[in-house]
Amino acid sequence: MSDLYPVSELLSHLAIILVRPKFSENIGAAARVACNMGIERLILVRDQPPDREAMAKLATHKAAHILETMPVYDDLAAAVAPFSLLIGTTARHGRQRALERGPREVVEAVLPDLPQNEVAILFGPEDAGLTNDDLKYCQLLSSIPTAGFSSLNLAQAVAIHCYEFFYALEYAPKVIAPRPRLADSHELEGMYAHVEEALARIDFLQETNHAYWMNNIRQFFARMRLGKKDAKIIRGICRQFLWHQEQKAVTDKRR
Repeated sequence: MSDLYPVSELLSHLAIILVRPKFSENIGAAARVACNMGIERLILVRDQPPDREAMAKLATHKAAHILETMPVYDDLAAAVAPFSLLIGTTARHGRQRALERGPREVVEAVLPDLPQNEVAILFGPEDAGLTNDDLKYCQLLSSIPTAGFSSLNLAQAVAIHCYEFFYALEYAPKVIAPRPRLADSHELEGMYAHVEEALARIDFLQETNHAYWMNNIRQFFARMRLGKKDAKIIRGICRQFLWHQEQKAVTDKRR
């Protein structure tokens, strides 16, 4: 595997996204453990700038370059737009959440996608984790198995996921049959907006079940692993449907 795809190249397709972390120290600690495992991309979603001194202290000089190049967004949709595969981390269960796997299972499922796709792992705030609205962008959920007490420090959770990717690539190498490029989050969100509009137009989405059905539709398409062309086709069908509905409404009004 390493002959065809160097480990450093594959890891360059992987990013860590910290969503609304409360403590700057945890951002620095996350940068340090990511650097330990050869992962150089850290992305921050936060409406307030972090304390750079507190971050740097925990990152140490070895990971200082990660903090210096770390993009900061105030909107999650913008942060995830370039990524084709998003892994949400969670310790909570719910009927509206996709079936989660352990980090090792997630890594096994994602490795064939790394050569051709940008992949990110999302971590939520320390006190509450990722919300359902955050997780709607994710195709996979990862939950770290624990002995009864599920609460882990943010940096610990980041370390475990980074280690599993690094170990699978560096110490448990296997031949990767690369999968094709998938639609990225920006392309998928444009598609979902048209799907949602079309389904609302025919009253499939009601006020009482709107979020429930859209969540299920997102999970359904996530299992299909849509490519860029697939997303365009579905979006085009929805556009044509909406145009036809508008033309029909105009014709009916004239009668």
